[in-house]
Amino acid sequence: MKKRRAQDIAAFLASTSSACGGCYSLQLCCTLCKRPTNIRYTVFSTKKNPTPLNQRFWYCIAEKEVNSSKSSSLAPPTTNILDFKHLCDHVEVYRENIRNRGLQVDVDSIVSLYQQKCQLISRIQQLRKERNQVAERLKKNNNNEKATTNHRESDKERGKQLKTEIAQLEKQLEVIEENLFTQASSVPNLTHPNVPIGSEENARILHQVFSNDVDTKSLPRNNHLQIGKEWDLIDLESAAKVSGQKFYYLKNAAALLEVALINWSLNHVVSKGFIPLSTPDLARTEVVQACGFQPRGEASQIYTVAESDLCLVGTAEIPLAGYYMNQILDEQSLPIRMVAFGHCFRREVGSAGQASKGLYRVHQFSKVEMFVLCRPDESDSIHEELLNIQMELFSSLGFSYRVLDMPSEDLGNPAYRKFDIEAWMPGRNSFGEISSASNCTDYQSRRLNIRYRDRHGEIHHVHTLNATACAVPRMIITILENFQLENGEIQIPEPLVKYMGNTTRIRQ
Repeated sequence: MKKRRAQDIAAFLASTSSACGGCYSLQLCCTLCKRPTNIRYTVFSTKKNPTPLNQRFWYCIAEKEVNSSKSSSLAPPTTNILDFKHLCDHVEVYRENIRNRGLQVDVDSIVSLYQQKCQLISRIQQLRKERNQVAERLKKNNNNEKATTNHRESDKERGKQLKTEIAQLEKQLEVIEENLFTQASSVPNLTHPNVPIGSEENARILHQVFSNDVDTKSLPRNNHLQIGKEWDLIDLESAAKVSGQKFYYLKNAAALLEVALINWSLNHVVSKGFIPLSTPDLARTEVVQACGFQPRGEASQIYTVAESDLCLVGTAEIPLAGYYMNQILDEQSLPIRMVAFGHCFRREVGSAGQASKGLYRVHQFSKVEMFVLCRPDESDSIHEELLNIQMELFSSLGFSYRVLDMPSEDLGNPAYRKFDIEAWMPGRNSFGEISSASNCTDYQSRRLNIRYRDRHGEIHHVHTLNATACAVPRMIITILENFQLENGEIQIPEPLVKYMGNTTRIRQ
């Protein structure tokens, strides 16, 4: 790709209007996003051979083309967060989907704002085209001795009027686009047709796995807090003095167990062809929001950093999703499978209660997360692939667990479909969630502006999926409560023994 000099583009604009008919001065319209692109941005041509400028493709810096390579752009994700044309053509589908998810979104208002936006853009483009024509006439008349003063003055006056009118319409467009973005952000993803409709109790059990090592019908043993205190493994009181409630220290064998779980799960997932990454614990607010998390508001689960645009991430999904932000990938590079160990920070607003005691719901924990970018036709099968990896992990440890197809009201806005895995936890005398796997289709990729070019040269949004390989605190709960021997010692599941220095039991 070649960078075009400003004078080349200026010369082109002086002689002809752009292919979209809406360019003036030193502006072109981006081939991909259709937004006006000022020359102060870097402009690229994808044609290698000499071609007239009006037959080239032009990209703004936020939309530049890459071939599976890192983008140096610091531009924020796109504001084109929905397929608005699809929404306008299928309004009732979106209304029903929103009802099924138990949400309240004014779809009609979004449609109206989008139509106003389109009308304004069309009008602005017409006026810009006329302005180009006026500027061209002025240029010719200035070089033409036969041109009358009246003609020149008339064109100058018309040029001023057009400039004022365009500026006014652009301000209106800015307000409408801001309102449209705000309202469209509340629209959830569409929902897989097999997803149960309703609240959490309507979850469908897809698989149940019962281990010979775990008796789900026996009386509850000591819970993980009692075990942790007796064997000096968990210290909540000291953590409360240092950091506050819902923080913890892992000590002795529990600290080693955390490292063992991380190394074991990472190695297993990497053996499946996933690229290992170590990710930042902080992400920009717009990236967090583009992933479907709400950084602001009383109900937000996100910690924000004062006097900055940074947030502490609630999951490695966020930095993994942002890795390819504002890039166009080559189809041959897909699917891209990534796995990362990361620290997770969550406010856990409204999570009081006995079921949330101890390590089950905390403000900070360690997690190994899988993340995949793929073609749209692959996402359903890759969702099943991620679930199979999770089941392999938990079965190898000897857990008793069940897989749930979560109902519509339990899906977060990004999820098209979500599988939860719940392990038996004797201390709760019930199953407790230890992982989930979500297919987010193009919800995140639209907001993060991640696309790929197919073999025909057409541009599409990738689909994104995420799945938990190992959420450390809940894995520790499951191990402590299920593998306690009669003498009080804890049997280490066989796959973890080599990661624990060949220790087979947790002893005093």
